[in-house]
Amino acid sequence: MTQTHRATTIATPSDHEVVITRVVSAPRRLVFAAFTDPAHVPQWMLGPAGWSMPICEIDLRPGGAWRFVWRRDDGSEMEMSGVYKEIAPPERLVSTEAWGGDWPETLNTLLLTEQGGQTTIKQWVRYPSRAARDAALQTGMEDGVEESYNRLERL
Repeated sequence: MTQTHRATTIATPSDHEVVITRVVSAPRRLVFAAFTDPAHVPQWMLGPAGWSMPICEIDLRPGGAWRFVWRRDDGSEMEMSGVYKEIAPPERLVSTEAWGGDWPETLNTLLLTEQGGQTTIKQWVRYPSRAARDAALQTGMEDGVEESYNRLERL
């Protein structure tokens, strides 16, 4: 499956992967900073309207942990965390991601390439099974990713 969802492309090249691609009008060093600086992440990585990120902890080093907590207008919260496996500024970032509960851990790889002042964001999310991948796709992640990347481009 490949789906063009507004400016963001969501593809499922294998039973275990989701690949998200987006081109933004910004230099790659700034896009990398937007993904790795706790001063920037809460400004754009929010998903649908009505969410904020009151907690954004980033220990940007191999083996370092990260933790994000989102809060909805009604006070409910959602948390995810992970560990950085590989950091190659401003091109590549590899980390685990866990939502807790029944959600399995994923391995996420971010690759940023720049050409002519535009950066292509390519993000691979590797799930342990097709069922886990499909469950994630059914959460509305496509809309949340699109809205977040729209905010990222404005930032």
